[in-house]
Amino acid sequence: MPTDRENSVQHFLDLIKKSRRGKFKVYVGMSAGVGKTYRMLQETHALLKNGINIKVGYVEAHQRADTIALLDGLPIIPRRQLFYKGKALEEMDLQAILNQRPEVVVVDELAHTNIEGSKNEKRWQDVLDLLNAGISVISAVNIQHIESLNDEVKQITGVEVKERVPDSVLAQADEVVNIDLTADELIGRLKDGKIYPPDKIQAALSHFFKAEHILQLRELALKEVASQVERKVESELPKASQVFRPERFLACISTNHESAKRIIRKTAKLANYYNGRWFVLFVQTRAEAADKINLAAQRHLINNFKLAMDLGAEVLRAESEHIAATILETSERHAITAVCLGRPRATWWQVLAGRSVLRSLLRGMASRAIDLIIIG
Repeated sequence: MPTDRENSVQHFLDLIKKSRRGKFKVYVGMSAGVGKTYRMLQETHALLKNGINIKVGYVEAHQRADTIALLDGLPIIPRRQLFYKGKALEEMDLQAILNQRPEVVVVDELAHTNIEGSKNEKRWQDVLDLLNAGISVISAVNIQHIESLNDEVKQITGVEVKERVPDSVLAQADEVVNIDLTADELIGRLKDGKIYPPDKIQAALSHFFKAEHILQLRELALKEVASQVERKVESELPKASQVFRPERFLACISTNHESAKRIIRKTAKLANYYNGRWFVLFVQTRAEAADKINLAAQRHLINNFKLAMDLGAEVLRAESEHIAATILETSERHAITAVCLGRPRATWWQVLAGRSVLRSLLRGMASRAIDLIIIG
């Protein structure tokens, strides 16, 4: 086991590495054509005017006149040529950027797969190399390329996106910015020829760019950026200075199948409404041990855990005879803002007399900023 001194040294080394690492900014959009590249190039001009040594490492203009016009006057690092299957192809020159060492570099298409023969398989790996070399990076990605959202995007659009970026890469960003348009605005841009050439517009309108698809992708993008901001607040701000607390729900269930299912579903709706994280807690008493309950009850419990995970919850289990104390400890540990319980089986006389989990929770929550929600 590492000693306290070794841990202290490693912590200090980690701080040094973090301070030397480049800053990472990512523009996120619900689809192609919302203006991510355009915004990056506008920012590049602004930084140049302020004396920042910024260069364009790779930008994909997609033959869009407005984007091409913004490239005029910007310092661009030439791409390198590679031959693949008899064709001359261009790729971002990672080594040239490392050699020139600009303060900031613009690297578009974060999810791009590099041509065979490149140092890294993926462009996001190139970006990590640049950051570790102390070069700050401005990049962009569409929501459908984020790994954890792949299944949802496939359900919405019917298309499985092959090029994906791990969530861990986005989590390293110092700043995540959502480029947002309404469905009407985006479809208008498409019809005006600002996204695809004329021969591709009708096909796009019939498939990916349907209004109902755009609306759902827009929601995914807004939620993803909101969750990134929430994580940044939690990791970088002292608890005492956090004026706004993002909602976090804790659904407490037992082996009562129907009650547990109802609590899980209603808590999922609450979490979705408030765009908050949520957890499901099962406190197993001795009476609910695997050898004390029948196989049907065990099967129902497992099914309820699966239902919770399918709906986006993190499932927690604890063994304890002190249910209220365990709920309170779990709430503290996970910064819970609201605990959701089923209607108590105790009579109101028992609640008032103090002989119930609910009464114990009410006493414990008196000094904590936690709401208690009773689900009928």
